[in-house]
Amino acid sequence: MSAFCVQIIECQELPLISGQNCDPYATVSLVGPARSDQKKTKVKKKTSNPHFEETFFFEVTRSSSYSKKSHFQVEEEDIEKLEIKVDLWNNENLAQDVFLGETRVPVKILRNDHIHKAWYLLQPKGNGSKSKSDDLGSLRLKLTYIEDTVLPSACYTPLCNLLLKSPDVKPISASAAHILGDIYRERYEAVLPMVRLLLHHNRFVPFVSAVAALELDNTQEANTIFRGNSLATRCIDDMMKIVGKNYLAVTLKPVIDEICESNKTCEIDPVKLKEGDNVEVNKENLQGYVQKVFSSITQSSSTCPPLMCDVFRSLRHLACKRFPADPHVQYSAVSSFVFLRFFAVAVLSPHSFQLRSHHPDPEIARTLTLISKTIQTLGSWGSLSKKLSSFKETYMYDFFKSFQEDKCIEKVKKFLDEISSNVSKESMFIRSLKRAQGRKRLGKKNFKKRWLRVTNRELSYHKQKGKEALCTINVKNIKAVEKLDESAFNRKNMFQVVHSEKPLYVQAGNCVEASEWLEVLGQVSRCNEGRLATFHPSNYTGGAWQCCKNQSNNAPGCKPCTTTMLANLQLDIDCDRETERIFSLLSSNDTKLQDMEDACASMAVYQGPQREQEEYSKFTIQEPKETFQTLKHTAACKSALLSLHATQLHLRTEKSFIILFVSGTTR
Repeated sequence: MSAFCVQIIECQELPLISGQNCDPYATVSLVGPARSDQKKTKVKKKTSNPHFEETFFFEVTRSSSYSKKSHFQVEEEDIEKLEIKVDLWNNENLAQDVFLGETRVPVKILRNDHIHKAWYLLQPKGNGSKSKSDDLGSLRLKLTYIEDTVLPSACYTPLCNLLLKSPDVKPISASAAHILGDIYRERYEAVLPMVRLLLHHNRFVPFVSAVAALELDNTQEANTIFRGNSLATRCIDDMMKIVGKNYLAVTLKPVIDEICESNKTCEIDPVKLKEGDNVEVNKENLQGYVQKVFSSITQSSSTCPPLMCDVFRSLRHLACKRFPADPHVQYSAVSSFVFLRFFAVAVLSPHSFQLRSHHPDPEIARTLTLISKTIQTLGSWGSLSKKLSSFKETYMYDFFKSFQEDKCIEKVKKFLDEISSNVSKESMFIRSLKRAQGRKRLGKKNFKKRWLRVTNRELSYHKQKGKEALCTINVKNIKAVEKLDESAFNRKNMFQVVHSEKPLYVQAGNCVEASEWLEVLGQVSRCNEGRLATFHPSNYTGGAWQCCKNQSNNAPGCKPCTTTMLANLQLDIDCDRETERIFSLLSSNDTKLQDMEDACASMAVYQGPQREQEEYSKFTIQEPKETFQTLKHTAACKSALLSLHATQLHLRTEKSFIILFVSGTTR
């Protein structure tokens, strides 16, 4: 496992803005052929000599799938091409931030020395002439290359199991995963390896649901729901970036590319207009872009990853349970993530989500900022007066009023319903009740009226609505949902559900209902394992498939299945590597773990010195005894891994010594 640690220490003599000290911040990126990760420091107020003292970590991974899960190494050619890029900006709050200068450091300087600390003169954008850089000030950096040894899988099993059972721990605050997030509140990236581990083992949804429920218990007003930088919001943010990468590419990339390449002027701030600009034309350009982005988002429910839908569904249920009297909270709980923390952020910084290869130029960045602010407002849930009050600028207030809010609300509501409601559909239908395969003739008596019902978990059919199911099919066992040729049964509007047993043949009442069933069944089953690539559009009768005449009942299909967007989403996650990173985090912060253990003791469950409330209020401790036990288990796992690493280091040192000794005797 390898990572780059970039410490932004300080700057000196940054340029003045309008004759005054600036409000600087830095963006830090690890840039390479296939990546452009970006992180950001806090803003320092009114200074030309800011002290940041902030540290950022960038993981180094292979571009292809992992081939050696227990011995991950950085490829040499990747090191040659990577560079650390630091941009300094002046924070303008409501206006476009002003670029102050940049520096680029090739990572290959760390090949001989894993720690590099130096002052750099800031350069104009794009590494311009150094003769101009004296006016831009200087930046002090410290770069560190970290390479850890990943042990065999069996070594991580105890710690991995402890983390994976977290969703089952009651209360959730006493679980190992919650404790990890609690002691690293200040370090956003600390949650990422835990999220990856939970995702890989299908434990993320129950964990984040429990954490979100805990947060909601402490939320007093519905309009402040999921607004802070809590463990729940950090976990969901990381999940959306991992799981939603392809979703963003399908939904936003085409329109973002159009915006960046067409380069239409969209400035509507009278103060920022250039000579010759027509504000009405700019407003029309901006409105067209907003409509395209908004439509792309609100029409994208069918491509939203099922795991994201599962999380949104859970948030919606929890919010309704916590605030039953608020009819809008079911929507605001979801929109606060999908619009404010996902789509709007991706529009604002497309390069950070791999939608563009680099940071857009200032004019395009300004357009994206205006679009992002409008999308946030259109997607938020509240009254028109409340939305308009969020705009401090008159020109944004006037621009937003140009949208037909009622229609926008209906589109947002429909979209949020589609990605967060429990899937449920019922209708009367006719199906082939008796075994159809092998029969020479299929008469009317082979079809019976039944009531069909589908949820997120199962497809069932009943003799009558509300009666006990005659048969149920687990949604996870569905391998294909496809139309049937009319010639199969000489009936219109028929489709088939292919699952682990014999196919279920269904006749809908009309073509619209048939399409609805195909869509909803495709939605709930699109990421199932073992989905078929081909299917038979007809039935098997008279000893052969009527479509291709193949006589084998088990013959592969003769027609390609309908392509399902984002089907079979696979996450390229190395669990050993992620557990090793969690171990490294725990090892580097023994003090906080001990403080939390002492806090349990101070709450009078265990004998120990009584402490003031504020000494342990920084931790979430609902059940001190349960939390104490988890901390002990965590410490035991950490101690065992420390011992294994020490043994590994000793073996490597001993091997090096033997090689040197043999080399010396043969001279």
